[in-house]
Parts: sequence; structure tokens; C-alpha cells
Amino acid sequence: MLPIYERNRAVTVRRAHAGDAEAVRAIRNHAIEHSTALWTETPQSAAEGAAWLAAHLERGSAFVAETDGEVAGFAVFAPWRALDGYRHTVEDSVYVRAGRHGLGIGSALLAALIAAAREAGHHLVIAGIEAGNGASIRLHERFGFEHAGTVREAGIKFGRRLDLTLMRLPLD
Repeated sequence: MLPIYERNRAVTVRRAHAGDAEAVRAIRNHAIEHSTALWTETPQSAAEGAAWLAAHLERGSAFVAETDGEVAGFAVFAPWRALDGYRHTVEDSVYVRAGRHGLGIGSALLAALIAAAREAGHHLVIAGIEAGNGASIRLHERFGFEHAGTVREAGIKFGRRLDLTLMRLPLD
């Protein structure tokens, strides 16, 4: 993949590998503990994080952004639903390490993810975003995702009911 530049630092997006599991888990656990991006309050153990990433590696659907030899973010796509009628629809997830937001890392990751989903023959990418996460909604809009609806009070975290905004991007 080609490098991008994060305020004078080269950022490279590449396919993830098993050695990225701990860095990816740290980013996921920070999101679990400090945000409404992941609707669980249970951090992943090292074994759970490695198994979660391994499933994406097997599919070829995991990417990381590196800067100065450090994983600064990751992105994955996964089947949207388990039934075979949904086999050409995937859901994306893009996460950037705390302190690295707004630097173009998420955009670079989402671009790589969309290209890989298209190359894999998928028809549609779904984004499920906590409705108050304006930055993620704007990121997806920049890539052509359209609003598909909002499910009110679909989840709960930190004692609050959360709305889920669904966005969609046709790939063909």
C-alpha cells in the first residue's frame, strides 16, 4: 500500500498479521472502556483478541495503519449477517488509536477496506455507527456511504440508551 502523511510522518496501511493482535486489542479495549463505539463493557483478553483478529486474517479482511513502527489504527470487514442470503454484504469497523484522530488515518484505512471488499466480490458495505458519533458519520459520508436509517434505543452503554445509525455503500 502507498504511504500517506500524518503531519510530517509517513503512515502506511497494510494487511494485518497475527503479530498485530496485541496492538489491535489495545485500541479495541480503549474504545470499549472509553467510548460508545463498541457496545460492550467487557474488554478482550489477549486470547480473545488474538482469536478475533485471526478470524479476520483468515478472511483477508483486516488492515492496520502504521506510523513510526507503531500501529496507529485498524480496520476490518466482516459478514453482516450469518444467513447465506447476506453473503455479499459486509460490515466495516474502523478504529484509530487515541490521540491520532483527525489526521487522515481513518480515511486511509477506510479506503483500503472498501477496495478490499470490492476486490473480494462483495456488493454492499454496511456501517453501524452510534448516532452521536459525528466524526464517523462524516468519514463514511466522504466515501459515499448514504444514510439508511436510525434504530432508536438499539443498545445501552454507560447507563445510556444508544441509537444506531446505519449507512450503506454499494460496491458495484
